[in-house]
Amino acid sequence: MDRIIDFFQNAKIFFTSYVIDTIKTIGVKDIIDILILTIILFFIYRLIRQRRAGKLLIGVALFLLISFIANIFDMNALKFVFRDFNQIGLLAILILFQPELRSALEKIGGTPISSLKSIADSKDLAVVNSGIDAICSAASDLSRDKIGALIVIERTTKLGEYAKSGVYIDSALSPHLLKNIFFNKAPLHDGAVIIKNSRIEAAGCFLPLSTKEDINKDLGTRHRAAIGLTEMSDAIVIVVSEETGMISVSIDGDLERNFNYNTLKQLLNNMLAPSIDSDSSKKRKKSKR
Repeated sequence: MDRIIDFFQNAKIFFTSYVIDTIKTIGVKDIIDILILTIILFFIYRLIRQRRAGKLLIGVALFLLISFIANIFDMNALKFVFRDFNQIGLLAILILFQPELRSALEKIGGTPISSLKSIADSKDLAVVNSGIDAICSAASDLSRDKIGALIVIERTTKLGEYAKSGVYIDSALSPHLLKNIFFNKAPLHDGAVIIKNSRIEAAGCFLPLSTKEDINKDLGTRHRAAIGLTEMSDAIVIVVSEETGMISVSIDGDLERNFNYNTLKQLLNNMLAPSIDSDSSKKRKKSKR
């Protein structure tokens, strides 16, 4: 009991003498520092909220809480068990969260400031629209015939390592070629097609599977691969179900279903060519003047 009383008395002294004095000395630099830290913590939360890392983080927090309680109440057995945690704890956390850390670094590295504008800014609008039409047309036809497909659209994150796992094609993008690739007798129909710069870069590619535990059990390997790739990149992945013919789209680790030609085209236009549309509209307004 004396230890508990001493703890709260020391906490009161610490709060009045240190915390309040620190608050009084906060300046603009400190506010900016806190804002940056808040943003970092927010993105960490977004990264782990729907992954296994969330449960791991809860486990680490409980581990630290038990260690803290053991030090307060001077529990020798627990202190003996946890005494080396400070030395190996950081290494253990890096090992446990390795997939999530890699995913976060890949997203940060694949999204420079210049990429905050659409990747379509540097492309010709006609080429982008033609590619979108080809993808939507192929997906619609494959859906009607219930032919499974996995179409990856590369954006700012480079997907060269996954393209190397398949067969290099480097061909013009057309709905006929996409449908031929995914025809169930074709040798490359089981893998993914990677589209880069409105061209088919490779086919028959292997993608990483998602490790999420809350994925619908009705979803197959294609859907898990789509979610897995978008968890670690900013790619757009289109999935056509072989069983139902349903078109799904995965972005940022989330999967949306029940697309058709029109809704898929609207989504791709918004994701791939929004700034070109705005730029062209501005030019049209200027020409009218």
